[in-house]
Amino acid sequence: MRASKDDGSQATDLQRDALTVAGVDATQLYEDHVSGKKEDRPGLTACLKALRNGDTLMVWKLD
Repeated sequence: MRASKDDGSQATDLQRDALTVAGVDATQLYEDHVSGKKEDRPGLTACLKALRNGDTLMVWKLD
């Protein structure tokens, strides 16, 4: 999950809700609050490192 701003004006609640309803375990959710222009995204990095052969990476929405 990602929100572009870390000032509280954007939240990841809709993304979290949609992924949870789709069956994603809460322990498997990764989150960043940074601009999409930045390459340093710790949540995305952790997510990609956690992926194993046969896993499915679920994307809720591409904006």
